[in-house]
Amino acid sequence: MASKHPDPDLARTAAFGLGLAAVGRPGYINLGRGEDLPADRTVEAMRSRAHEVLDAAYAAGIRYFDAARSYGRAEEFLAEWLRLHPDIDDVAVGSKWGYTYTADWRVDAPVHEVKDHSIAVFTRQIGETRALLGDRLNLYQIHSLTPESPALTDQGLHRRLAALAAQGVRIGVSTSGPQQADAIRAALGITVGGSRLFESVQSTYNLLETSAGPALAEAHEAGWTVIIKEALANGRLTDAHLAEQDQDDSVASEIAAKAGVGVDAVALAAVAAEPWVDIVLSGAATVAQLASNVAAAQVRLETDQREQLAALAMPAQEYWTQRSRMAWA
Repeated sequence: MASKHPDPDLARTAAFGLGLAAVGRPGYINLGRGEDLPADRTVEAMRSRAHEVLDAAYAAGIRYFDAARSYGRAEEFLAEWLRLHPDIDDVAVGSKWGYTYTADWRVDAPVHEVKDHSIAVFTRQIGETRALLGDRLNLYQIHSLTPESPALTDQGLHRRLAALAAQGVRIGVSTSGPQQADAIRAALGITVGGSRLFESVQSTYNLLETSAGPALAEAHEAGWTVIIKEALANGRLTDAHLAEQDQDDSVASEIAAKAGVGVDAVALAAVAAEPWVDIVLSGAATVAQLASNVAAAQVRLETDQREQLAALAMPAQEYWTQRSRMAWA
């Protein structure tokens, strides 16, 4: 599926992209990781898995890959994959700065990442990202911008980001938490030298958490590329999870059965159907999951089905409270 809102740097990006959070480090909060990943999650095992999923994603037509400094070795794995495929020149690469990975490759680490949106961290992390990805970096995003983040008011940081933009790297934000809409609207108002600083936003949006929708539509109207993450709610919108919760007869399951696809494909298709969405990220940790996810491109939801699925949404605060209780595994 082609992007509905192409731009110069992401013009060849498919509507489905691949996020590398689940394969760049041994621990994450997605449900079902015990079954998804090798029992021995060594660096080599995770590197091999990441490359397998990247191969499958490219073969499926995915042309946008998303990493972050805090995704363990995701940037490293992606950079290695790109070097192994020097003929591949039609992909766009995004990464994020603002969180530092602190788990030391442990699943049971007390703290997995530390957030800091200061100029000092930006300076260090853009150097680390450039060392790995070089000029393959197309998009650099502030990781998990919230309304209280100093990144919204630090004009020195804004100038540094604008300088990076002048080098040809697009600047964006990602958002998290129940106040995503406020963060998006605040970022829309930031200018440097009379021009908007940011050109892209990556936000959590799914059948359970839709609160950012109106603000994302505004960002799209302003010309931003809108990227959706966590469209499967960290595994909550999958067949396996619904079966565990005795929710096999849910509306999503019924629609999936009728379409001959998994619940994940229905959930992704519902997000991709929004007119203001440009890229929907798969967070697949296996080739089979990726295949199930990209089946969403063939799903066409009827108006009444979309209305039924919209009823699954919950208050944002409730969603994020539940998410905060999910364990790293």
